[in-house]
Amino acid sequence: MRKFFKKIGKCFYVIVESFLKFIDKTIVMPISRLVYNISKSSNGSGNEINKLLNRPQALIVLSLVFAVICFILIENKVVNLVSTEAGVIKNVPVNLIYNEGVFVVENVPDNIEITISGNKEDILLAKQLGDFSVDLNLSKYTKPGTYKVAFSYTKNIKSVDYHLNPSYLTVTIKNKVSEVKTVNYDLISTDSLDKKLSVSSVKLDSDEVVVKGSQDALDEISTIKALIDLSNKDFTEASTYELTNIPLVAYDKNGEILKNVEIVPGTLTGSIVLTSNKETVPLVVSTTGSLVNGKAIASILINNAPSYLVDIYGEEEEIKDIKSVPVTINVDGLGTESVKNYTVVINKPNGVRYISAKNATIAVTFGDEEQKTVNVNTIEPKYLADGYNATIISQGSTEVQVKGVQSNISSIDASSVKAYVDLSGLGEGTHDVPVKIENNNALVNYVVTRTIQIKITKD
Repeated sequence: MRKFFKKIGKCFYVIVESFLKFIDKTIVMPISRLVYNISKSSNGSGNEINKLLNRPQALIVLSLVFAVICFILIENKVVNLVSTEAGVIKNVPVNLIYNEGVFVVENVPDNIEITISGNKEDILLAKQLGDFSVDLNLSKYTKPGTYKVAFSYTKNIKSVDYHLNPSYLTVTIKNKVSEVKTVNYDLISTDSLDKKLSVSSVKLDSDEVVVKGSQDALDEISTIKALIDLSNKDFTEASTYELTNIPLVAYDKNGEILKNVEIVPGTLTGSIVLTSNKETVPLVVSTTGSLVNGKAIASILINNAPSYLVDIYGEEEEIKDIKSVPVTINVDGLGTESVKNYTVVINKPNGVRYISAKNATIAVTFGDEEQKTVNVNTIEPKYLADGYNATIISQGSTEVQVKGVQSNISSIDASSVKAYVDLSGLGEGTHDVPVKIENNNALVNYVVTRTIQIKITKD
């Protein structure tokens, strides 16, 4: 024990000796030099002051007075020996403490900012240590209401000053209530699903959940959705897949996510059935513009074949009625050359997610135009609005001119020509409507000039 106190005494002696040497070097010696210089410059005048200042005791007293003045100035931060800096810590999480089983708390941010100030080394150390967090303790509040509450925090470096923004917060505490809500599902990241695949069906293991929150928050709920992410890398082929941890969100009537409600359970399980719906349909070429007089299209080859089929994929209901995929070429002013080649882009019809070909090469040959006349006795009313009936008043056959090269029109007769009238947009009454011909054959042109009377009545 004696050795221990002896070591302590020796350490204390070294500290005191170092302090006195510091005082002597930084205070006593500079003052002594100052007095000496003053005495020397006075050339013998002021002997009484010189005698006083030449006394060691006087110099010690003056040094101590000067040291006390310096201490007071530094203590009151009139003089700073160490530079003070500041730093901002953003996104400091707020730890909310309250009775979660009984209340809900509104107007509490997820994080706040803390401004720390002090010397540079302490600030750097504080940032390196991290562990910044603040508490908002509402455990003492046992009744609903609005309260102004201060944040609390713990300093990891005592010499650093902390300034919270905000330092106080006005919060609203409300009673927690619960309701049972129906769950629907939404498909997200649909563009990430393989274009050949479609969602046939989705089954959730539960169609109801419990939603908790304030009554005001629950009244804002428009729908609860289970979000099924189609970017799942397992969705590679048509099959049935089990789903786990499907997140649930609550939406208001504006489609915004409500964050102030609790959904129990927070996730669901289920399954999804992916199918690959395919239809194989022909590519059909149509033309725009007019050939030179006396010329007609003799043949059209698509990728060196008279016909070309493509596979289309999509939802079954949307692709089942698609009978062909159209492409258009411009033949305006052509006909004198023997052949014209095109490279066309194949656009996906509405409802088609994937098509097996994106481009096609089309070769068109030309020949001399011939024509003949056929008489059509049947005209079909089309595109009449629901709730109406149409009656053809004008009777008799319709004369149709058929134009094309001889080999293409020779087999066409009245039975292969389909005439119709377009009644879209027409209401009750009698209307004069032009006769049109259905034509999906770019090798043949039909010319008809007849207009017939149609009487439209309500059912």
